Amino acid sequence: MTADSVLEWLLDSDPSIRWQVRRDVLGESDSAVVTDRKRVATEGWGARLLDLQDSDGNWAGGAWIFNNWTSTFETLMMLREMGIDATNHSVRNSINSVAASSNWGEWHNHSPFFEGESEPCINGRVLALGSYFGHTSEKLVGRLLDEQLPDGGWNCDAPGSQRSSFNTTICVLEGLLEYETKVDSKSDVNTARLRGQEFLLERKLFKSLTTGKAIERDRKSGRDWRNFTFPTRWYYDILWGLDYLRKARAIADERTSEALEIVRGTRLPNGRWPLGEPHPGQVHFQMDAPGEKASRWNTLRALRVLKWSDNAESKHKG
Repeated sequence: MTADSVLEWLLDSDPSIRWQVRRDVLGESDSAVVTDRKRVATEGWGARLLDLQDSDGNWAGGAWIFNNWTSTFETLMMLREMGIDATNHSVRNSINSVAASSNWGEWHNHSPFFEGESEPCINGRVLALGSYFGHTSEKLVGRLLDEQLPDGGWNCDAPGSQRSSFNTTICVLEGLLEYETKVDSKSDVNTARLRGQEFLLERKLFKSLTTGKAIERDRKSGRDWRNFTFPTRWYYDILWGLDYLRKARAIADERTSEALEIVRGTRLPNGRWPLGEPHPGQVHFQMDAPGEKASRWNTLRALRVLKWSDNAESKHKG
């Protein structure tokens, strides 16, 4: 299969895929893809998710439900990944309903949705949502900065554990980057984020700093970080780490080279990337066609990561 046919397959898809392929893989400008991006709120997967919001402002009855990917939190995470237009009237109404009505329940003193709860792996992504949708909590920013561990990352098991977790760290990095991009590039936020970014880079995105050996399985989930799936939920994998670095405009160097080779090595003979093993749990609907062995989301993410690394290599040679 040619590169052109892979691109045709990607472009013959939902608006949420199409606009990101045009911008991130084909290099078109934001102004050129604006029409496709606006369609995310009115057509396809994005419109379907908006329509599933309940009258109380939540999805699936609450802010978050264990291993249920239909909750308010997970639904908003997916809408953000789709790049839905946060200024769209229907989107603004949906988000305002969440801000007015959704909270984290009695375990967290009914904390308002965009104030977050107690775990940094959740709160990092809540900050990403608040920053993206215009409901940023400065209190949440301060909390995450205070919870950064001496090695530069974060861990939901702290303070019991003083060793950072890849899973928690990538979640917080996403939130801090969204905050810097959409709200305010404060020096303290930037400093904390770059320290967390170094936590990943020092470990080459998938290795033990102590032994230098690859971490074959995640200690908590048992997941293989070479198994890419989407949505990522809270589970770290190599492709998510690389895609974060791309968004952060980090430099692809020798510390990312092995991870990039793993991404290249997982490509199928037809030029696409496989679905991977999805994270178990209830979903609103399947985005990949029944029987499909490849993933448009993973293919999009892998292609833009490889383009980022190729551009960095070209600049270095130049």
